[in-house]
Amino acid sequence: MSAGHRTPDGNRPWPSGDTGGTPDGSAGDERQVPRDAAEARARVAGVFADIAAVTGMPPSPTALGDALLVTSELVSNAFRHGSGLTGFGVTCDRGAVTIIVADASGELPHHTDARGGKRDFAPGEGGFGWPLIRLLALEIRLCLPPQGGKTIEVRLPLH
Repeated sequence: MSAGHRTPDGNRPWPSGDTGGTPDGSAGDERQVPRDAAEARARVAGVFADIAAVTGMPPSPTALGDALLVTSELVSNAFRHGSGLTGFGVTCDRGAVTIIVADASGELPHHTDARGGKRDFAPGEGGFGWPLIRLLALEIRLCLPPQGGKTIEVRLPLH
């Protein structure tokens, strides 16, 4: 774990892995932003392996599966609907992992209704991925930074 990586509460008790650039996309090395969902999943799996190595208590297999699924949804949607992935991060605290994905679009998530019409995002609504993410998440944050784009943070349980 590098000195610059911190958990959401500002502590460093857990490894956070290579976050691959800044979550807001404002700085960082572009080469570190995952090229695709598979690379992002590999980074998340690496953080889970680091947790097991440091604590001697691996997160549950369900927690790993959920984190990998959410990572796939978020990163795929950033490429498909968000005008490209601009940032990616993974942080941990004692009970949760937070996956942070930034993209170039300032448009908030939405879903299509039964007639094919676009509907705005509202709590409890979304496309196929949003209900799944909402089901698995402890917390979801949507942020529209002043420099543009959006950041989505999803906090998931480790156990």
